[in-house]
Amino acid sequence: MARKRPRDSARIGLETVQIWTLTALMASLVAVITTGSTPLWTALLGLGFASVIALRLYACAIPAGPGPVPPLPDALLPRATLLIAAYREASVIGALINALKLIDYPRDRLEIKLLLEADDTDTWLAALAAGLDERFELIRVPPGQPQTKPRALNFGLRHSRGEIVTILDAEDHPDPGQLREAAERFAAGGKRLACLQAPLNWYNHRSCWLTRQFALEYAAHFLVLLPAYIRLGWPIPLGGTSNYFRRDALKAVGAWDAFNVTEDADLGFRLYRAGYRFGLIAKPTLEEAPERAWPWIKQRTRWLKGYAQTLAVHTRLRGDGRRRVPALALGLTLGAALISAFAHLPLAMFAISRLIGQASYDLPDLAALAFLLSGYGAAMACAALGMQRAGHKVRLIDLAGMPLYWPLQTIAALRAVWELIDRPFYWDKTEHGQTDARACISTSRPP
Repeated sequence: MARKRPRDSARIGLETVQIWTLTALMASLVAVITTGSTPLWTALLGLGFASVIALRLYACAIPAGPGPVPPLPDALLPRATLLIAAYREASVIGALINALKLIDYPRDRLEIKLLLEADDTDTWLAALAAGLDERFELIRVPPGQPQTKPRALNFGLRHSRGEIVTILDAEDHPDPGQLREAAERFAAGGKRLACLQAPLNWYNHRSCWLTRQFALEYAAHFLVLLPAYIRLGWPIPLGGTSNYFRRDALKAVGAWDAFNVTEDADLGFRLYRAGYRFGLIAKPTLEEAPERAWPWIKQRTRWLKGYAQTLAVHTRLRGDGRRRVPALALGLTLGAALISAFAHLPLAMFAISRLIGQASYDLPDLAALAFLLSGYGAAMACAALGMQRAGHKVRLIDLAGMPLYWPLQTIAALRAVWELIDRPFYWDKTEHGQTDARACISTSRPP
């Protein structure tokens, strides 16, 4: 895709117009910080903040995700391909293979491709030791650059035959009925339904404070916000795993951009531009969350870097004849994620200094504080509702700790800026296998 559709790819970076626009915005922001806020900037920031609050309240008010669909007999189920790109995952590949063996789908209609990098002998041997049946195939991805997950997926797509193409990660534990549900939803949804996203959460969400906060964030995103995006007719930034695609739609948009480190989010917006629709799956997938701050920051750095790459791509493609992504959708998904990541720590420090450093408060101070608290309240409401929908217990102490969790994103955002300049296509891999999944998975099923 980077050769055939270069402007669709993150490979070319920022165009001249984008560089000048970004420079002007940054200069204006610096001027505001050093000389004091202006009414225009205050109004713009207030409008953006209010839009995010309104979106979250709207998401809480609409019904939960997908409804039931008619079941399909085995004879009508389409051929399906599972693509799993794994690198240095010897510690978890055996558990993944055991989970995939439980998938409820006719064996003669399912192929599972394990895509392993050429230099990753340990994962190859661990996969063989796990006992592969006829559904599995080990594919060695040839050496090349960039060495990224989307590049491996593109290679695997060339060696697959399924009408449905599914993406899973090496540490995943998908619900055994997820693939069958996807096939049934595609059959009921029509040809323009190109992609389905299953909800994600963490099997080690009880391990520590960080994983509990991560679970709140994921529950809000996948079980509250994504249904709102679908209801509004917006594109959805896909989750990178448990994505189900129609093969013909995937190939029509050029598959994955090997130079984008959040290839999933980018692909969601490209499918939307091509006129396709999205849907959700009810059955969840559990993953392993980082349990220490530094791995969490490295993972979030890659996500924010990829969001910036995706935002750059889809702002320069406006007016090219394809369906336009609504500016509000771009702003309140990718844009809001980036701006909030930079703003969390400075905003928290500013609010604390204002609260502690004054003996009395005037009306603007109280209004700003009420505005800030309403934003926190809307976010907490989304998280609590998402955890309830996931079948997990909601702890008030965890909800109250969310404002302490968000400033970590500012550290990741600053690292993302540096990596965009120094190594834009570097894939900072998240280490897995730090938690025993069997000890963490709840015995109770989500409703």
